[in-house]
Amino acid sequence: MKISAILLTSFSGALAFAPTFHVPKFPSSTSLSANIAVFGASGLTASECVYQALNNGDKVFGLTRNPSNLVIPKGSGGDKADQKLSNPNLTLIGGSATEAGDVAKIFEGNDIDGVVIALGGKTKDVGTTMLTDATKTILNAMKANGVKRVSVVTSIGAGDSKDQAPFMFKVLMATVMKNIFVDKNNQEELVKSSSDLEWCIVRPGGLTVEPPTGVINVIEGEAGSIARADVAQFCLDAITVDDFPYINKAPCISSVGGTSWVKDRSAKARDGME
Repeated sequence: MKISAILLTSFSGALAFAPTFHVPKFPSSTSLSANIAVFGASGLTASECVYQALNNGDKVFGLTRNPSNLVIPKGSGGDKADQKLSNPNLTLIGGSATEAGDVAKIFEGNDIDGVVIALGGKTKDVGTTMLTDATKTILNAMKANGVKRVSVVTSIGAGDSKDQAPFMFKVLMATVMKNIFVDKNNQEELVKSSSDLEWCIVRPGGLTVEPPTGVINVIEGEAGSIARADVAQFCLDAITVDDFPYINKAPCISSVGGTSWVKDRSAKARDGME
C-alpha cells in the first residue's frame, strides 16, 4: 500500500482529562520494511517518529532545515538520548518543506510508502503561513508520486476541537498563539479537502518528553497529557495499519485516564502473524 503522514508539534504539560474512546488492539498488516519520509525530521515529535520507524526496520527519508539537530529522542532513547541519530536506513536531507525542489528530493527514486511531516518553529522565524504552505507543497508531491496515506499532527484546540482545550490554553490560543492557530486551522482544512488522500489529523494534548507509555486514548472531552513517543506510535500506526480506524478523521489523543491504544510493535505483529 502507499502511505504518508504529517506531523506537527503542540503545547506541553499535564492537563485535566475527560472520558475516552477505547481503541481496539490489532496487528499491523504491513510488511517489516516500509519507506517512510519524515518532514521536519529533527523536531521533538518527528525525531521520535524517525527513531521508532528505524527500530521497526523501516527505511526513513528525512527533510529538515537543520540536519545536525537530529538526535536520539529523550522519550524512546533511554540512556542513548541526545546522541547523534545515525542509521544505515536513514537518509537525511537539508532543506525546507515549503520549497518544492527540496520536497521532491525525498520522493525521487525512493518509492516512498509513508510521509511524516513534523513541522514546527516560532512564527517569527518561519512565518505565519509556513504550516499551510509546506503542507500544500508536500500534498502536491504525494499526489504526484501516488502516495495516499497522510497523518497530520496539529494540536488540541485546532479545528472543531477548540472546546477540548483547557481554559488557560484557550487563552493562549486567542492571544500569543493566535497566528499559529490560524495557520494550523488552515492546514487542517487543506488536508480535509484532499479527497483523494487517506488522511488522519492527529491532535495531541499536552506534550511531554517522557518514555512511551503505550497508552493512547482517543478522547471526546478535555485533553490530558501525552508523551511525544506515544504520539509518534499513533502516527506511525496511522500510516502503516491498513484498516486504521481513524482514516479521514481528526482524533484528539492523550494518555491520561484509562487504557486504549496498546499496540504490539514486535516483528511478529508487523508481519500480521498474531
